[in-house]
Amino acid sequence: MATTSKKMMITDVFVNGAFQGWNIATHSTIPNVLMAFVIIKMLNISGALDFIGTCLGPVMAIFGLPGEAAMILLGGWMSMGGGVGVAVALFDKGAVDGTQLAIVIPAIYLMGSQVQYMGRCLGVIGIQGSDMFKIMAVPPIVALLSLWVMRLVVLGS
Repeated sequence: MATTSKKMMITDVFVNGAFQGWNIATHSTIPNVLMAFVIIKMLNISGALDFIGTCLGPVMAIFGLPGEAAMILLGGWMSMGGGVGVAVALFDKGAVDGTQLAIVIPAIYLMGSQVQYMGRCLGVIGIQGSDMFKIMAVPPIVALLSLWVMRLVVLGS
């Protein structure tokens, strides 16, 4: 059976790419960032954000961060867009500054939406349950190491 392939015009390639990009933005990125803003607002109004900041303050202080920055890490672990949204919301609230964002941003990307990908990827390819913990433990450990390294880099500059 002979297959004929129609050569696409550059405008068709552009339009298809723009359509796919729009779908990613409207179905993935924007909802995650919006969810992060809503969660931070709810935590702030309820007083839970201050409670989290107080409880986790001593641990996060090791990395030169306020306790509320733990929410950025949690958001990044669930969704990169969510982690960025939490970071922006906390920056807007005044809970973190630019230097602290420089320390924490690499950790968001090192953990990289791990919760989302656990179901989407690891479950689909048939990872054994006993290996799942090891696979899920490495990125947060590396992210914590990145906080320490970034603090040294920021302090050194």
